[in-house]
Amino acid sequence: METVTTQRTAAGDGALGHFVGGAYLSGGNRTFENRNPVDGSLVGHVTEAGGAEVDAAVAAARAALGGPWRRLAAADRARVLHRVADGIEARFDAFLAAEVRDTGKPNSLAALIDIPRGAANFRVFADLIKNAGDEVFAMATPDGTGAINYGVRVPKGVIAVICPWNLPLLLMTWKVAPALACGNAVVVKPSEETPTTATLLGEVMNAAGVPPGVYNVIHGFGPDSAGELLTRHAGIDAITFTGETRTGEAIMKAAAVGVRDVSMELGGKNPAIVFADANLDHALEGTTRSTFANCGQVCLGTERVYVERAVFAEFVARLKTAAERLRPGRPEAAETTLGPLISQQHRDKVLGYYQRARAEGAEVITGGGIPDMPAALAGGSWIQPTIWTGLPEDSAIVRDEIFGPCCHVRPFDDEDEAIALANDTLYGLCCSVWTQNLARAHRVAARMDVGLCWVNSWFLRDLRTPFGGAKRSGIGREGGMHSLAFYTELRNVCIKL
Repeated sequence: METVTTQRTAAGDGALGHFVGGAYLSGGNRTFENRNPVDGSLVGHVTEAGGAEVDAAVAAARAALGGPWRRLAAADRARVLHRVADGIEARFDAFLAAEVRDTGKPNSLAALIDIPRGAANFRVFADLIKNAGDEVFAMATPDGTGAINYGVRVPKGVIAVICPWNLPLLLMTWKVAPALACGNAVVVKPSEETPTTATLLGEVMNAAGVPPGVYNVIHGFGPDSAGELLTRHAGIDAITFTGETRTGEAIMKAAAVGVRDVSMELGGKNPAIVFADANLDHALEGTTRSTFANCGQVCLGTERVYVERAVFAEFVARLKTAAERLRPGRPEAAETTLGPLISQQHRDKVLGYYQRARAEGAEVITGGGIPDMPAALAGGSWIQPTIWTGLPEDSAIVRDEIFGPCCHVRPFDDEDEAIALANDTLYGLCCSVWTQNLARAHRVAARMDVGLCWVNSWFLRDLRTPFGGAKRSGIGREGGMHSLAFYTELRNVCIKL
């Protein structure tokens, strides 16, 4: 593999290369295109990793495990991670431009959420590792002298980090930050759709003083490519993945060889329940965001809305108005409130569901097709925000995760019916409940089969709390001490007194 200049590789001038052992590398099977979903223009080419590149990245990570990183005191690692956060903030505009080119999302959204959270993840886990306590137990012994048992957290090893394309920097750092805080080394495989910010972060890691090999990035696809090679690699000690459930199943099969630990946040078909006593202004604002934010490409988004019959007609009419106020356009335009889907391929998938809804007899409240865009944007992956009613609960529109800016709205008559409808899914990632009745809020939240239940809010969460899904929406929990538990092995030491 040939070493190439950091600036050229990270900035996208030429083929985007891998970041291995603190240096940018070219080489691999081939290159593939990275296209801007706003207009279909070519962002650049990306080098696909083959077996040699994956081996090199894992070897660099394993070598780093024997270096100074894991031996640093937690407070010293925390200081380095704070410098990483500082570096992201210092290069805010570069990260913003890279994220927007890859995803097409409005600047206003990425600047408010994606880039700040990318930096915040390092600060949160840096501070958490400094203050994480250990268990200590005193015990009696037959001879009366006693013993002390205490727990010691040790790094799990080399972590494979497989990232999605919808929130590339945010969700990647959500995994990398706690892994590094615990003293591990990582090999990151970003989505082939959004490769740039993970690569750019290598420059920040170097500048912050992260030792070579602690943070590595390889590019490519999933099956028969870098993703599969990485998850099957014998040098990987654990795998963390966010993405589609079927991919998660394939990764679990790979992880079974060698009995590697896995943490997975997978698909969802998330419901919202709107009771008649809800503050409808707040419920409509929250449901508009949860359904249409990031063009519906949010794992926590709402695709099923259940509304108490007394306010059903008003809610649907007002949600229609809110959807039709969304404005697609160039990311940098102040008036743009809706970006495109990530790719033409994904648009074809979402459009297939739009067409199926019509064929099954859905009432299309709004949307259902491709918007008319200016000629300069006609090559983008644009799609209309869409609302349906009238479909049965066994429809694929109601059952399948579509991952687009759409929802099906259905009325209900009582609390038990609403809960049964909301829980009637293979998934269990999250839900939103809208009510001003405090007793009902607690009662309904306790009965929801999900990992996260919002009441009168959406996308509001303390990063120290547990995050993850139930049923087919995932395994394990991330956030706070729950992340530290995954990225470390807990060793007990027993001292006889």
